[in-house]
Amino acid sequence: MPVLPAWVRSAAFWALVYSYCFLCACTALIKLFCSILSRPRETFCRVHREVTPSCLHDPALGTHCYVRLKDSGLRFHYVAAGERGKPLMLLLHGFPEFWYSWRYQLHEFKREYRVVALDLRGFGETDAPSSKDSYKLDCIIVDVKDILDSLGYTKCVLVGHDWGGMIAWLVAICYPEMVTRLIIMSFPHPTVFTEYILQQPSQLLKSGYYFFFQMPWFPELVYTINDYKVLKDLFTSQNTGIGKHGCRLTEEELEAYIYVFSQPGALYGPLNHYRNIFSCLPLKIHQVTMPTLLLWGEEDAFVEVEMADLTREYVQNYFQLSILSKASHWIQQDQPELVNNLIWTFLKEDRFCTKD
Repeated sequence: MPVLPAWVRSAAFWALVYSYCFLCACTALIKLFCSILSRPRETFCRVHREVTPSCLHDPALGTHCYVRLKDSGLRFHYVAAGERGKPLMLLLHGFPEFWYSWRYQLHEFKREYRVVALDLRGFGETDAPSSKDSYKLDCIIVDVKDILDSLGYTKCVLVGHDWGGMIAWLVAICYPEMVTRLIIMSFPHPTVFTEYILQQPSQLLKSGYYFFFQMPWFPELVYTINDYKVLKDLFTSQNTGIGKHGCRLTEEELEAYIYVFSQPGALYGPLNHYRNIFSCLPLKIHQVTMPTLLLWGEEDAFVEVEMADLTREYVQNYFQLSILSKASHWIQQDQPELVNNLIWTFLKEDRFCTKD
């Protein structure tokens, strides 16, 4: 079978992207009109939140710190636990999350690590540049490198969940000398993701929000409807929520998420991460060379479990895959004790070796 020219394949890819983007936007628009017709007053109702939930200032979780990077000039916010000088464990959150999604890990690993939970560029209290191009993955990867330099480290245990998992994979590929061990939750190797999503319609549907987020301003509006109902449902609904069989968010914890993302302009930066994803995929370099742990929830509503084992092909070192029974997408919050135990076991493993 003849191989299509590169420009034809590229044109077909972008036709798919924008066609599906249009379809997702139409679906969201229909839902918005239905909400306006059935609940006009509630649709655009938003609670004005000024008081920071007290759980975000729990001293047991660590110390709130800020660092301004020399090259970008951006100020980053992070929460750090554990003594300075201990090995660094750097935690990268997903969407719609921020540093607080690592609260269980901050408390657990501070015994042996300097644990740093970062607010990524555009999230939480970290600066949010106004240009969409400022959120290209190249920029985000360099952020992680510069954060290590600013913290006085050259290496770390790198942990990423969801979108933070995507970033962690890319950091491990681009700067392998910086990552001693890689721990990923709920996201496959980027090459597996891009190939699988184009071959499996079911995963394409589950990843519809990637395409929807390509639209300007409209996704931000949708998230604010009915006082951020979309955000609340992501964490609490029967299909996608935290704690069907594990820990549940308390009312205060849920309010912490709503508080952070309801601040003026707080959704613009996070969604711009997704608006740049198609500019860097597929990858030119694929292989990961450090020991890698991949954790996956059996009941993840956003990424199909079949991608987890396919990831093994791209790790040229010890690779451990653990699929957690009955766990959701929000795995480190849903099953924190089990996740922490699996991480400890992986970190203390002494038989790492390079594959033949």
